[in-house]
Amino acid sequence: MANLYQQARFLSSAFKISQLVEDQGIEIAFAGRSNAGKSTAINRLTRQKNLCKTSKTPGRTQLINFFQLDEQRRLVDLPGYGYAKVPPKMRQHWNQVLSQYLLQRQSLMGLVILVDIRRGLSELDWGLIDLVDINLPLHILLTKSDKLKHAARQKVIMQTRKQLQNDGISVSAFSALNGEGLEEFETVCDRFLQLEA
Repeated sequence: MANLYQQARFLSSAFKISQLVEDQGIEIAFAGRSNAGKSTAINRLTRQKNLCKTSKTPGRTQLINFFQLDEQRRLVDLPGYGYAKVPPKMRQHWNQVLSQYLLQRQSLMGLVILVDIRRGLSELDWGLIDLVDINLPLHILLTKSDKLKHAARQKVIMQTRKQLQNDGISVSAFSALNGEGLEEFETVCDRFLQLEA
């Protein structure tokens, strides 16, 4: 279904719940710590270099960004979390907006949590997993997998799967740099977007 992802186009941004696009159809959201590689992963998935603005500066995505795939389906880029330089008031606003979005959005069919493979699951990632719990299918995408050698990469994948084994959460590794793991990443998105043939 790669060609569907290539059709992705920016739809709208929301700073608060009232600005979200209409809650119908199917969407999957991408969450993760600041600088986990969210925007880069979405760009790689859609084969578009500049669909999502990427930045070396953590905390750049400050809005919920919606990208249309077809009449029914959307990708949603959520603001990164855990970035120290965001003022506490702003952080509180985001926590509220994100919790509300993740817990109340009817069209949300899956959440991909991006985690830097060298860092592993953080307290904040676990907090997010606990928040959505069994309400939402989850996938952990271990990004920047090219930074580790094959054996080390496999070890982290196994460890992460073991940590999550009781939760039915899938795990895969991915490198936006060389495209490794893209097919598996796509398959997960296809499943969440109900695209399976």
